[in-house]
Amino acid sequence: MIYFDNAATSWPKPTAVPEAMSRFMLAVGANPGRSAHRLSIEAGRMVYETREAVARLFNLSDPLRVVFGLNATEALNLALWGILCPGDRVLTSSMEHNSVMRPLRALERERSVKVDIVRCSSEGFLDADDAEAALRADTKMIVLNHASNVVGSVLPVAEVGRIAREHDVLLLVDAAQTAGAYPLDMGAMAIDLLAFTGHKALLGPQGTGGLCIGERVQENEMRPLKQGGTGSRSASEQQPSFIPDMYESGTPNTVGLAGLGAGVQYVIDRGVEEIRAHEVHLTRGLIAGLVEIPGVIVYGGLDAEMQTATVSFNIDGLAPSEVGLMLDEEHGTMSRVGLDCAPAAHRTIGTFPVGTVRFSLGALSTTDEVDAAVEAVREIATGRAA
Repeated sequence: MIYFDNAATSWPKPTAVPEAMSRFMLAVGANPGRSAHRLSIEAGRMVYETREAVARLFNLSDPLRVVFGLNATEALNLALWGILCPGDRVLTSSMEHNSVMRPLRALERERSVKVDIVRCSSEGFLDADDAEAALRADTKMIVLNHASNVVGSVLPVAEVGRIAREHDVLLLVDAAQTAGAYPLDMGAMAIDLLAFTGHKALLGPQGTGGLCIGERVQENEMRPLKQGGTGSRSASEQQPSFIPDMYESGTPNTVGLAGLGAGVQYVIDRGVEEIRAHEVHLTRGLIAGLVEIPGVIVYGGLDAEMQTATVSFNIDGLAPSEVGLMLDEEHGTMSRVGLDCAPAAHRTIGTFPVGTVRFSLGALSTTDEVDAAVEAVREIATGRAA
């Protein structure tokens, strides 16, 4: 079996990930920060070590400004609903996932937030000058994905970050597709808020992720999505006003965070730059193989250096769903088909409403798998032509 759906969820995981989760469930299992006994203290220590690892990976100076949640979607909602007020203006791109677009559309309806969308190229790239030109005097925030989940195109986050600072605008980055697979430095890239998910290139389990909060965002500037027990200030019926407790009500997914910590540590130990180089090499081979097949249309910039390890394509005369089914049943190759929860991106690249077939490689993918997947597409395309 060839698993090329890493942009949705990475698999397989490094063995350290399930081992860390099993160790927590078998030897610890307690609720962090709620009790004073040794198992609760051990659970709290593990959660804090995961915060430290995430902060180190993204060059965030204070680990307590790493707020854990279920995924990048929850983190994006926390930032968008927590900061944007009635009448505010926000700028985004035409390549965004629905985890950005749906909250923005809801904010339009419910808070009269004004949403400006910068058009990207048909290859999925954003010109930073276009973003600057679209800023208005009342723009409060720019929200961008770091890389498209459809064609992998990397957006110029660092350039936009510089522009945002010059105009005193906050920059929120959806790093769901790049965290763990592409170098990210919140300081150097002028990122104020970074939403990440644990189950993709960070190689952790589903149900983990969070928001990294830069120092330009004040503690009381962002409202929490929920209130409740935090294990701190228990004598008060008011929500704590300090990070991370302010945003982390309720028992966390502690076993998941044990796995996330192991996944992040794997990324740190192997090195993001090495993972990036590995994925560039595989992506280059995948693109080269697919573009040579008659009847196959490959989307995006077709440059492995300018994208993540995500490649979308179609075969003339076949619906993406048909291709995906044949890849799975006849060739043991797992892919994603359709609109990838990103209709705006598919409109931008010209594949709406049908969508594409998406291959997304990961840190543990191999050259042999790429070769086999290309051959599978060749057989399907050739069979259709015959």
